[in-house]
Amino acid sequence: MKLPLEIPDTDWLPVVEAWAASPAGQKLEAFLEERAAAGATIYPPEPLRALHITPLASTRVVILGQDPYHGPGQAEGLSFSVPEGVPLPPSLRNIFKEIQRDLGKPFPQSGSLVRWAEGGTLLLNAVLTVEDGQPASHANRGWEPLTDALIQAAAENPAPKVFMLWGSYAQAKAPLIEAAGQGHLVLKANHPSPLSALKPPRPFIGCGHFSTAKAWLEERGRGAPRKG
Repeated sequence: MKLPLEIPDTDWLPVVEAWAASPAGQKLEAFLEERAAAGATIYPPEPLRALHITPLASTRVVILGQDPYHGPGQAEGLSFSVPEGVPLPPSLRNIFKEIQRDLGKPFPQSGSLVRWAEGGTLLLNAVLTVEDGQPASHANRGWEPLTDALIQAAAENPAPKVFMLWGSYAQAKAPLIEAAGQGHLVLKANHPSPLSALKPPRPFIGCGHFSTAKAWLEERGRGAPRKG
């Protein structure tokens, strides 16, 4: 599998190119080629899709996931998102429940979050590929240096942003954001998985992240783009 690095010449490109030339990028490319040659089914087809849809200049919110869905037809290169027509995974269902509770919006029928990405929400997994039926199978293979660098680039950019860190894995990235010193809003809660969404110390259901982010961004002139 040739590493799919063809992304638009946007503000993410220098980060991706620097990583691709690094030992971590080269190690990952060799690993993916080896797994593909062995007949592994690897998801998603476009690992860098989030960067295609959400340039750094338009990023207002960053939602960090862990790794892609590992079932057929689920992963589409955006954290927590599934394509139109695919049943909602439990974590995404809880995200929609919290939006409904927090903002009073109707429960969506589609699990595709492409509209979020187009509106400035960077939906980034820490690991960008996975093998069929094997969660975390591509962890510690070279993706994390890239996604850490992307988080750092987003944090160093001074335009106000909200980082939503759900679960301990995402919250471990907080130092990358805080070290940038740009005053972004960092929101933390348990992961939306049914295993943790209602448990202490920070239950996801009831966290109020969506209304908090909306108000904070609007105060700073970075509210959601108006639809014409």
